[in-house]
Amino acid sequence: MNIPDTFIHDVVIAGAGPVGLFLACELRLAGCSVLVLEQARDPYSPLKALPFGLRGLSVPTIESLDRRDLLDEIKDRAIGREAPAAAHWMQQRRRPGGHFAGIQFFQDQIDHSLWPWRLPGPVSTIAADMAGIEAVLASRATAMGAEIKRGCGVEDLEQADEEVIVRAGAGTFRGRWLVGCDGGRSTVRKAAGIGFAGTDPEFTGYSAQVALADPDMLKPGRHYTPAGMYTYAPPGTIAMVDFDGGAFHRNEATRDHIEAVLRKVSGLDVTVTALALAATWTDRAYQASAYREGRVLLAGDAAHVHSPLGGQGLNLGLGDAANLGWKLAATIRGVAPPGLLDSYALERHPEGARILDWSRAQVALMRPSPGSRALEAIIRDLIETRDGATYFAGHVWGVGLRYDLGGDHLLVGRSVPDFTLVDGTRMNERLRCGRGLLLDFDARASRKRLAEHWADRISYVASNATERLGLSAVLVRPDGFVAWASDAPADDQKLAQSAMRWFGDPGS
Repeated sequence: MNIPDTFIHDVVIAGAGPVGLFLACELRLAGCSVLVLEQARDPYSPLKALPFGLRGLSVPTIESLDRRDLLDEIKDRAIGREAPAAAHWMQQRRRPGGHFAGIQFFQDQIDHSLWPWRLPGPVSTIAADMAGIEAVLASRATAMGAEIKRGCGVEDLEQADEEVIVRAGAGTFRGRWLVGCDGGRSTVRKAAGIGFAGTDPEFTGYSAQVALADPDMLKPGRHYTPAGMYTYAPPGTIAMVDFDGGAFHRNEATRDHIEAVLRKVSGLDVTVTALALAATWTDRAYQASAYREGRVLLAGDAAHVHSPLGGQGLNLGLGDAANLGWKLAATIRGVAPPGLLDSYALERHPEGARILDWSRAQVALMRPSPGSRALEAIIRDLIETRDGATYFAGHVWGVGLRYDLGGDHLLVGRSVPDFTLVDGTRMNERLRCGRGLLLDFDARASRKRLAEHWADRISYVASNATERLGLSAVLVRPDGFVAWASDAPADDQKLAQSAMRWFGDPGS
């Protein structure tokens, strides 16, 4: 490559979707210089707007956004309870909590007492559209000083000892690190030589906005048929699955083709009089063999792809960004302990594999076969029980997410509860600066002295809370996950070990 003598950014991010933009915000919060390269010239796409851009935000995602003061603005743009017609399930008398392969569970079934690591009270999720989420994140990233170049997709890269040289559009850019957030067909992943393996598709999925000659021919809701599955929201929003091995994906879906597939899947002589919008997708489930190769890292769909069933993809990618951001920033600043950056893949790769299996299990339940219909009946019976509904809610909402950090306390490795302190502030508000935090409910002088050793990386807060779950103190990483927790008044040695593990040598 012909390398110009240009500014070297700390991090170049490929892809200005929600994952790349959230990562840019995290890195800027830590003072890193960030350049985001995006192939599309215009961020707008009708598939990001309603109804097809509808996404459910999981509990970990909501908490991460709240910790960065992004949640309220996204809520302002969110659908909330005033759902559009596309969200047909919102028209029911019982408040839905989510679904597994279209089999619903309801809020009134959930036993929150089975999650003792959470504060008492109901768990809430949010429905939002991709266009709104991206707009909020792009505005924040720009305001924080990240540079976004659109119409400038990554074409090639070359790694050197201390930098990555990136060719994109008409320019060449240099970064100390490169993060590929450029989707399932990631150029960054391919150029870095990172493997991508998994299971091939069983179906082609369709999302379409149509006009029907007789809209009342189709019954609203989700329906399994001998030929596949379809979901209908009047007057013309349709999603359907044709088990053709993914043969039609990425072909142009014409009015005639959509009508033919709809007739096949529904078993009805439906007439499509006009096609406004159509997109295809599959259940291909692939994951990168590694999330890092030298100075190149992957996040979001560049690291894992699966079907959109259950809406887990956006949440999985945003979780990658939250986990990676502070670790990469600490590495750039030279304060990261040994192995910190490697812990990104150690924590997130298993979570990606779990979500891919969750997606595959839903596909197995959707197959147009007697075996799948028998299995569906069993899952329906299970999900109607209190324990069953709570199990599925824990997975769909992300409440059960826990990293294996080696601690024996119930909270270690989990998202820290949003404690309300006696001064009226909340735990999430205290994490908005992007630093670690030691919350000392018992205000022990020894803990304060210990935290002062990491004063440039850890905030110390001595305060009681309206509900503290029996804790004496808790050490929280910048991403909001608990590194250490104790119910005992004196556990300073383990606290010091945990601080050293996650925040490095205090003298560095």
